Amino acid sequence: MARTEQVLVLEPQHELKFRGPFTDVVTATLKLTNPTARNVCFKVKTTAPRRYCVRPNSGVIDAGTSINVSVMLQPFDYDPNEKSKHKFMVQSMIAPYDMTDMEGVWKEAKPEELMDSKLRCAFEMPLENDKTHENESNQTVYSSASSVKTEHSVLPKSASASLDDGEVKKIMEECKRLQMEVQRLREENKQIREDDGLRKRKVTSMATPHSSPSSTMATSTMRDEGLSTRLLALCVLFFVIGVIVGKLAL
Repeated sequence: MARTEQVLVLEPQHELKFRGPFTDVVTATLKLTNPTARNVCFKVKTTAPRRYCVRPNSGVIDAGTSINVSVMLQPFDYDPNEKSKHKFMVQSMIAPYDMTDMEGVWKEAKPEELMDSKLRCAFEMPLENDKTHENESNQTVYSSASSVKTEHSVLPKSASASLDDGEVKKIMEECKRLQMEVQRLREENKQIREDDGLRKRKVTSMATPHSSPSSTMATSTMRDEGLSTRLLALCVLFFVIGVIVGKLAL
């Protein structure tokens, strides 16, 4: 009895092409389309199961849908004089309405219910012109990337040089001015402390019942605190500028 004609549409129909080089896994795609109104079970078989990995190798294709099967050829030593004898077969059958166990359905299927399609395998190596063109393209991309990288590396150097010539000189002058300001404040603070000590001694000797030594001491303390705050702020500013100069020097 003749087998039922295949209901699945295969793309490609007759030949799976694998394009080298074959030093790594090469993948070909087989598209299976179910144009019927019924779900269809399928299996993909090969005459060289150790040379290929098929995902998925079996399943159910719903009515009116398609599925892509990846056929992965494992690496091997390619011989252009050796013709490929590998073949694939796509086997299918209409899925029963009450199907629960697909493996059981395959085992119980009658020969007249099975459909199959066969494909041969073909190995192709890229032409020398294609290799040359690919290498030239890769070299062009690499050269472009290298030139862009060089331009980016040059820009920071020029910016740093201009910053060293102009900004650093201004910052150094500002540091010198701040050093002189800090020194002046230190001397002023020292002189105020000496004057304040002398004034305290005079106030103590000339104190009357209506005068309050504590208010006088509070006033002088506030003056000292104000000077100390100014001195501390200038020291912090001087430290920050020193850090910036150190980073620019590096």
